[in-house]
Amino acid sequence: MAVDHFPVVLLLARPGAGKSEVIHYLKQLPRVVRISRFHVADILEIDDFPMLWTWFEEDELLQKMGFPRLHSDSQGYFLGQHLWDLLIERICLEYKKLLRDKNDTTDRNTVLVEFSRGTEHGGYESAFNHLSKEIIDNLVVIYVQVSWEESLRKNRKRFNPDKPDSILQHSLPDEKLEKLYRYNDWEKVSSKNPDYLNIQGVLVPYEVLDNEDDVTTQGGDPLGNRLEGVCEALWLKYQKIHKQAK
Repeated sequence: MAVDHFPVVLLLARPGAGKSEVIHYLKQLPRVVRISRFHVADILEIDDFPMLWTWFEEDELLQKMGFPRLHSDSQGYFLGQHLWDLLIERICLEYKKLLRDKNDTTDRNTVLVEFSRGTEHGGYESAFNHLSKEIIDNLVVIYVQVSWEESLRKNRKRFNPDKPDSILQHSLPDEKLEKLYRYNDWEKVSSKNPDYLNIQGVLVPYEVLDNEDDVTTQGGDPLGNRLEGVCEALWLKYQKIHKQAK
């Protein structure tokens, strides 16, 4: 059977850039449309935000019980950079369990993986070093490009104090967002090749989705048309690299 979709798509960006909105848009589409326009099949999601939010909740409970916090200090900063890398290991473990429990994971589905990384906690370079071979061998990357100023604006706009654990409505205080995410190393890791990232010696196709004008909030045709162009270019790169590997 000919492959007609991406097995694994990694969505990267600053917080608030529109990653979750891209996933939300794709999930509303019929399967046949997702595949024909975006090469995305039935969607399975892996996002590290629920994982790290669980750590924060557990730390608050432990402190309330009179025990030491395990992952973060009282201001909500991780106790060590290794915990950021641990989240990537957790993502890989979740993917491994998907492969174990669903024999047709890559045949019927596209796994959408989402996370953000700033240079303050190792950046994408550190995160890529912890991706598993199973993910890397099937991977394409979409980077949602926004400026720091736009990330800050969107982060403020989406804040819902009643749902701090919400994928679409969680937010960070300005000072924490600046410390953790103002600077990232995307340009550094992507500068050597305009088409492929070198992740642990494997060439991984990538494309950049420009979202400075916030097309992800608009949704509908403006988002669909722009995303389609990105996915089509990415599909050509994906086919080329995998034909060469055969």
